[in-house]
Amino acid sequence: MSANNASRPVRLLAISASSRQGSLNGQLVALAARKAQALGAEVTHVDLRELDMPLYDEDWATAHGKPAGALRLRELFAAHDGLLLSSPEYNALPTPLLLNSLDWLSVVPAQEGEGGLPGGTGTTAGKPVGLMAASPGALGGIRALPIVRTYLSTNFAMVVVPEQLALPQADQQLVDPQRLARPELDAALDRLVASVVRQARWRVAQAQSPQAS
Repeated sequence: MSANNASRPVRLLAISASSRQGSLNGQLVALAARKAQALGAEVTHVDLRELDMPLYDEDWATAHGKPAGALRLRELFAAHDGLLLSSPEYNALPTPLLLNSLDWLSVVPAQEGEGGLPGGTGTTAGKPVGLMAASPGALGGIRALPIVRTYLSTNFAMVVVPEQLALPQADQQLVDPQRLARPELDAALDRLVASVVRQARWRVAQAQSPQAS
């Protein structure tokens, strides 16, 4: 293990599954990212809209190949140790933007050295995820989170930490860029972020141990 690698900070992706500019979920995951940075993590924000992936269609893929956005998403997951994801609910389901992005990721060709895992799973397997949602309503987007949890753990072999946050009346909570208005909800977000950083840090340490060489 080199001296440079020994102290490498963990690298996290921060993704909002909302397609709306200035969304509450974008604000929430940005706050989570700042909390992760305060714990020493490096964070890369990803706007799924900018990846510009068409609606998943096997015939389209046969004619045109995998979209560049899907390949870029695969590269981003490969370069990072974990994920902070804020996913709103649309009619009690995850957003089409999120599902379409993950559907494309699932069929990106595997690369050498990824343990023979299919599609993009080689870049996601075993990496921790912290789930959150924000809504101006009373439920905070909680109905979609179990679906996202199952999707990521089953199809991408990710480790979704038990801590999660569904933030109700989010427009009233996201008034300070450093914390949520209600202390108990801010503490819950702190625990979620700390859990992801801790697990990601453990994975990095395991990968850098002499036994992993």
